[in-house]
Amino acid sequence: MPTGKEKTLGLIALAGLTPYQEKDGEEYMNDAQLEHFRKILSAWRSQLREEVDRTVHHMQDEAANFPDPVDRAAQEEEFSLELRTRDRERKLIKKIEKTLKRIEDDDFGFCDACGIEIGVRRLEARPTADLCIDCKTLAEIKEKQLQG
Repeated sequence: MPTGKEKTLGLIALAGLTPYQEKDGEEYMNDAQLEHFRKILSAWRSQLREEVDRTVHHMQDEAANFPDPVDRAAQEEEFSLELRTRDRERKLIKKIEKTLKRIEDDDFGFCDACGIEIGVRRLEARPTADLCIDCKTLAEIKEKQLQG
């Protein structure tokens, strides 16, 4: 399982980029930063769409009517797992598209709860983040309390 840093570097590399180097006195979420994140998100969305297409083709190619019930059940279980994974990815694609819209609307990079800067490093780690680390931590604590 990749670490958070490995996932971050993977997303950045997927987009053909290197981690963003902030310059002294640089304005937060300037055009260069927004373009950096637009490229990361677009590359991520493309990768997920390709995986969805691959799954569809795989399921069409591999679909067989096995006479043996055990073989048929194994294939159905495999397809079910793939479909659950693709459903999560479909939801992630929607979240990516929502985030790209936020970039277009000049509403990207700031916490939805408190309005402060989320930060370039956090956004590189999780480009769809819409809460700063403090608000996200608080939300997780509240969620655990509700479940407990």
